[in-house]
Amino acid sequence: MNPRVEKVNNLIKKELGNILLREIDIFPGTLMTLTRAECSPNLFECKVFISVIPENSADDIMKMLNRNIYDIQQVLNKKLNMRPVPKILFCKEEKTIEAQKIEKLLSSIEKKD
Repeated sequence: MNPRVEKVNNLIKKELGNILLREIDIFPGTLMTLTRAECSPNLFECKVFISVIPENSADDIMKMLNRNIYDIQQVLNKKLNMRPVPKILFCKEEKTIEAQKIEKLLSSIEKKD
């Protein structure tokens, strides 16, 4: 991976994490985690992966983030000292869900032994 893209990924993850922590009010009893950011090679867009616990709240959180994406993007644009700032696209993190399923399978196999 291009070192510049990797630096931008880390920078966006850090800044966006701070923005979401301060600007977005999530539902009580819900944990939202920004797991990773993946910018395109030309740095025009960036997929931001969000993990939500409990899983049944994920769709509501994603709708809320996408409703507020313009405001979030504006705050990010002011924070980052680069041009152009990649366009943010929120995505639901599927890898953590898969990892949880694998963990459950492994623990059920251990219990059978």
